[in-house]
Parts: sequence; structure tokens; C-alpha cells
Amino acid sequence: MTYTDIRLGDIVQMRKPHPCGSTQWEVVRLGADIGIRCSRCSRRVLLPRTQFLRQVKTLVSPGTQTDSQMSEIQ
Repeated sequence: MTYTDIRLGDIVQMRKPHPCGSTQWEVVRLGADIGIRCSRCSRRVLLPRTQFLRQVKTLVSPGTQTDSQMSEIQ
């Protein structure tokens, strides 16, 4: 499965667990780098987009970003 439609607020499951034990992360930044926040300890990590796409396992729940919010970002 490939996960390419990344949105702010998406909850994703990564292949490797964080040292705190959680595998679920929230997408908090989009761009060349993807910013994610651990759902258990709130640690933030920046990953290059290519590395993020390799390490993501599945989409747990989609974000609540609307089209109007997307136009404000661009």
C-alpha cells in the first residue's frame, strides 16, 4: 500500500515504534519535509518526504483539513 495523499491532521502508523513505544503519529507539517508528532509523548520529528513515505505503514484516521484551509496554506 502506498500512502501519497498526505494531509494535516492525519494519524498514521509507522513501521518502527518510537522509543516511548507508540507507533501512531499525527502529521503536523507538510512540505519537502513532513513534520509528525508522537501520539503518546508529543515529541516532534521532521522527516524528508521520501523517508516518510518509506516508513509509513498505514493511515489510521484521515485529517479534518477542508479545501478552504488548503487554499489558505498555498
